Amino acid sequence: MTPTERPATRRLPRSSRREQLLDVTKAIVGSDGFHAISIDRVAREAGVSRPIIYEHFNDLAGLLRALLDREGARALEQLSQFMPAEPASGPLIERLLSALAAYLEAVQTDPVTWRLMLMPPEGAPDFLRARVDQTRAGVVAHLARMLETTVAREGGAESPDPLLTASSIQAIADHWARLILSEPERFDRDRILVTARWALARFA
Repeated sequence: MTPTERPATRRLPRSSRREQLLDVTKAIVGSDGFHAISIDRVAREAGVSRPIIYEHFNDLAGLLRALLDREGARALEQLSQFMPAEPASGPLIERLLSALAAYLEAVQTDPVTWRLMLMPPEGAPDFLRARVDQTRAGVVAHLARMLETTVAREGGAESPDPLLTASSIQAIADHWARLILSEPERFDRDRILVTARWALARFA
Protein backbone atom coordinates (compact mmCIF):
# COMPACT_ATOMS: atom_id res chain seq x y z
CA MET A 1 0.00 0.00 0.00
CA THR A 2 1.43 3.38 -0.97
CA PRO A 3 1.45 6.30 1.50
CA THR A 4 -1.44 7.96 -0.35
CA GLU A 5 -3.68 4.92 -0.30
CA ARG A 6 -6.24 4.42 2.43
CA PRO A 7 -7.54 1.07 3.62
CA ALA A 8 -11.05 0.37 2.40
CA THR A 9 -13.68 1.74 4.75
CA ARG A 10 -15.84 -1.04 6.19
CA ARG A 11 -19.46 -0.40 5.32
CA LEU A 12 -21.76 -0.05 8.31
CA PRO A 13 -25.49 0.58 8.60
CA ARG A 14 -26.15 4.31 8.83
CA SER A 15 -27.15 4.21 12.49
CA SER A 16 -24.08 2.14 13.42
CA ARG A 17 -21.77 4.50 11.54
CA ARG A 18 -23.28 7.49 13.34
CA GLU A 19 -22.71 5.84 16.72
CA GLN A 20 -19.14 4.96 15.75
CA LEU A 21 -18.37 8.56 14.83
CA LEU A 22 -19.87 9.79 18.09
CA ASP A 23 -17.85 7.21 20.05
CA VAL A 24 -14.65 8.38 18.38
CA THR A 25 -15.51 12.01 19.11
CA LYS A 26 -16.27 11.17 22.73
CA ALA A 27 -12.92 9.41 23.10
CA ILE A 28 -11.10 12.48 21.76
CA VAL A 29 -12.96 14.75 24.18
CA GLY A 30 -12.14 12.40 27.04
CA SER A 31 -8.44 12.29 26.27
CA ASP A 32 -7.68 15.75 24.88
CA GLY A 33 -10.70 18.03 25.34
CA PHE A 34 -13.07 19.83 23.00
CA HIS A 35 -10.32 21.95 21.47
CA ALA A 36 -8.74 18.80 20.00
CA ILE A 37 -11.77 17.85 17.93
CA SER A 38 -11.68 18.45 14.20
CA ILE A 39 -13.35 16.83 11.23
CA ASP A 40 -9.94 15.64 10.02
CA ARG A 41 -9.05 13.97 13.31
CA VAL A 42 -12.40 12.26 13.74
CA ALA A 43 -12.25 11.00 10.16
CA ARG A 44 -8.71 9.74 10.61
CA GLU A 45 -9.39 7.92 13.89
CA ALA A 46 -12.67 6.49 12.62
CA GLY A 47 -11.04 5.32 9.39
CA VAL A 48 -13.49 7.17 7.16
CA SER A 49 -13.37 10.05 4.73
CA ARG A 50 -14.44 13.58 5.62
CA PRO A 51 -17.57 13.47 3.40
CA ILE A 52 -18.97 10.65 5.52
CA ILE A 53 -18.86 12.85 8.61
CA TYR A 54 -20.47 15.74 6.73
CA GLU A 55 -23.14 13.35 5.50
CA HIS A 56 -24.12 12.49 9.07
CA PHE A 57 -23.61 15.80 10.88
CA ASN A 58 -23.31 18.60 8.27
CA ASP A 59 -20.42 20.32 10.09
CA LEU A 60 -18.28 20.29 13.24
CA ALA A 61 -20.91 22.11 15.29
CA GLY A 62 -23.47 19.50 14.28
CA LEU A 63 -21.14 16.71 15.35
CA LEU A 64 -20.56 18.31 18.76
CA ARG A 65 -24.24 18.97 19.30
CA ALA A 66 -25.10 15.37 18.43
CA LEU A 67 -22.47 14.12 20.88
CA LEU A 68 -23.73 16.31 23.69
CA ASP A 69 -27.35 15.41 22.95
CA ARG A 70 -26.49 11.72 23.15
CA GLU A 71 -24.41 11.97 26.32
CA GLY A 72 -26.98 14.23 27.96
CA ALA A 73 -29.71 11.69 27.16
CA ARG A 74 -27.57 8.92 28.62
CA ALA A 75 -27.02 10.90 31.79
CA LEU A 76 -30.75 11.57 32.11
CA GLU A 77 -31.50 7.89 31.57
CA GLN A 78 -29.08 6.95 34.33
CA LEU A 79 -30.61 9.54 36.64
CA SER A 80 -34.12 8.29 35.92
CA GLN A 81 -33.14 4.79 37.01
CA PHE A 82 -32.51 5.87 40.59
CA MET A 83 -34.71 9.00 40.64
CA PRO A 84 -38.13 7.65 39.54
CA ALA A 85 -40.80 10.09 38.45
CA GLU A 86 -42.92 9.45 41.56
CA PRO A 87 -41.29 9.49 45.02
CA ALA A 88 -41.12 5.98 46.47
CA SER A 89 -41.79 4.87 50.01
CA GLY A 90 -39.26 4.12 52.72
CA PRO A 91 -37.13 6.07 55.21
CA LEU A 92 -35.89 9.29 53.67
CA ILE A 93 -32.26 8.81 54.73
CA GLU A 94 -32.08 5.35 53.17
CA ARG A 95 -33.67 6.60 49.94
CA LEU A 96 -31.26 9.50 49.71
CA LEU A 97 -28.30 7.21 50.35
CA SER A 98 -29.54 4.71 47.77
CA ALA A 99 -29.93 7.45 45.17
CA LEU A 100 -26.48 8.83 45.99
CA ALA A 101 -24.87 5.39 45.74
CA ALA A 102 -26.45 4.80 42.31
CA TYR A 103 -25.43 8.27 41.14
CA LEU A 104 -21.80 7.78 42.17
CA GLU A 105 -21.74 4.34 40.57
CA ALA A 106 -22.96 5.85 37.30
CA VAL A 107 -20.19 8.45 37.49
CA GLN A 108 -17.55 5.78 38.07
CA THR A 109 -18.92 3.58 35.28
CA ASP A 110 -19.01 6.29 32.59
CA PRO A 111 -16.58 9.03 33.64
CA VAL A 112 -16.34 10.76 30.24
CA THR A 113 -20.10 11.34 30.06
CA TRP A 114 -20.20 12.67 33.59
CA ARG A 115 -17.17 14.89 33.09
CA LEU A 116 -19.12 16.50 30.28
CA MET A 117 -22.10 16.98 32.58
CA LEU A 118 -20.27 17.99 35.78
CA MET A 119 -16.96 19.44 34.62
CA PRO A 120 -17.49 20.99 31.16
CA PRO A 121 -14.00 21.51 29.74
CA GLU A 122 -12.66 24.80 28.50
CA GLY A 123 -14.15 25.56 25.14
CA ALA A 124 -17.35 23.61 25.79
CA PRO A 125 -20.28 24.98 23.74
CA ASP A 126 -22.92 27.09 25.48
CA PHE A 127 -25.63 24.56 24.68
CA LEU A 128 -23.78 21.99 26.82
CA ARG A 129 -24.08 24.25 29.85
CA ALA A 130 -27.76 24.82 29.05
CA ARG A 131 -28.37 21.06 28.95
CA VAL A 132 -26.52 20.58 32.26
CA ASP A 133 -28.65 23.29 33.87
CA GLN A 134 -31.82 21.67 32.53
CA THR A 135 -30.81 18.26 33.88
CA ARG A 136 -29.90 19.67 37.30
CA ALA A 137 -33.21 21.55 37.55
CA GLY A 138 -35.12 18.33 37.00
CA VAL A 139 -33.18 16.48 39.69
CA VAL A 140 -33.62 19.33 42.18
CA ALA A 141 -37.37 19.46 41.56
CA HIS A 142 -37.62 15.72 42.17
CA LEU A 143 -35.63 15.96 45.41
CA ALA A 144 -37.87 18.78 46.59
CA ARG A 145 -40.97 16.62 46.03
CA MET A 146 -39.28 13.77 47.88
CA LEU A 147 -38.56 16.02 50.85
CA GLU A 148 -42.08 17.41 50.95
CA THR A 149 -43.88 14.06 50.75
CA THR A 150 -41.56 11.88 52.82
CA VAL A 151 -40.81 14.25 55.68
CA ALA A 152 -44.50 14.96 56.17
CA ARG A 153 -45.32 11.24 56.09
CA GLU A 154 -42.59 10.41 58.63
CA GLY A 155 -43.66 13.17 60.98
CA GLY A 156 -40.36 15.06 60.79
CA ALA A 157 -39.76 18.79 60.71
CA GLU A 158 -40.55 20.10 57.25
CA SER A 159 -37.98 22.22 55.45
CA PRO A 160 -38.99 25.90 55.27
CA ASP A 161 -37.79 25.85 51.66
CA PRO A 162 -37.76 22.36 50.07
CA LEU A 163 -36.45 23.67 46.75
CA LEU A 164 -33.46 25.37 48.39
CA THR A 165 -32.82 22.31 50.54
CA ALA A 166 -32.93 20.06 47.47
CA SER A 167 -30.61 22.39 45.56
CA SER A 168 -28.10 22.22 48.42
CA ILE A 169 -28.27 18.41 48.54
CA GLN A 170 -27.72 18.24 44.79
CA ALA A 171 -24.73 20.61 45.03
CA ILE A 172 -23.09 18.38 47.66
CA ALA A 173 -23.76 15.24 45.60
CA ASP A 174 -22.25 16.88 42.51
CA HIS A 175 -19.21 17.94 44.55
CA TRP A 176 -18.65 14.36 45.69
CA ALA A 177 -19.08 13.13 42.11
CA ARG A 178 -16.43 15.61 40.94
CA LEU A 179 -14.05 14.28 43.60
CA ILE A 180 -14.48 10.78 42.19
CA LEU A 181 -13.73 12.10 38.70
CA SER A 182 -10.77 14.28 39.63
CA GLU A 183 -9.17 12.23 42.43
CA PRO A 184 -10.34 8.63 42.08
CA GLU A 185 -7.28 7.31 43.92
CA ARG A 186 -8.31 9.27 47.05
CA PHE A 187 -12.08 9.31 46.88
CA ASP A 188 -14.21 6.30 46.03
CA ARG A 189 -17.90 5.62 46.44
CA ASP A 190 -17.59 3.73 49.73
CA ARG A 191 -15.60 6.50 51.41
CA ILE A 192 -18.14 9.10 50.35
CA LEU A 193 -21.14 7.03 51.43
CA VAL A 194 -19.73 6.62 54.94
CA THR A 195 -19.52 10.40 55.29
CA ALA A 196 -22.93 10.88 53.68
CA ARG A 197 -24.60 8.50 56.14
CA TRP A 198 -22.91 10.24 59.08
CA ALA A 199 -24.00 13.68 57.84
CA LEU A 200 -27.59 12.66 57.14
CA ALA A 201 -27.92 11.01 60.55
CA ARG A 202 -26.66 14.15 62.30
CA PHE A 203 -28.87 16.58 60.40
CA ALA A 204 -31.99 14.46 60.03
